[in-house]
Amino acid sequence: MRKVPIPLILTSLVLAASAAPAQTALRDTDRAYGASELTAMLAGHAVEYHDGSVSRYRADGAYSYKYTDTDRPHLGVYRVLDAGRVCVAFVQGGERCDTFVDDGTRMVLVIEDGTRFPVRARRPLVDGY
Repeated sequence: MRKVPIPLILTSLVLAASAAPAQTALRDTDRAYGASELTAMLAGHAVEYHDGSVSRYRADGAYSYKYTDTDRPHLGVYRVLDAGRVCVAFVQGGERCDTFVDDGTRMVLVIEDGTRFPVRARRPLVDGY
């Protein structure tokens, strides 16, 4: 199966211009979220990163990612696993799994290659979007 970046083109399109520099790998002080805890944090919420990109996790399992407001959304279906893992199957093909952790001060997305992206904000979706 082909690997697709999460949130789809997060690493290749956006992070060179990220306002918060990416950090690498899991750390001893990281605490991975449990499946029920992470589901409660993500389902029905938008997660905004420091570069302005936004991942939306609808309560029905639908997923979308946009780098900018003018960017076309990258769509998929997500599922939450244990140990902070979130897997997205993209409608255009491919799937990837990454990890959300609490680094002691904030929520951080750690992608497959170990690169870390701190979350700037998490907010409820309005009407599911």
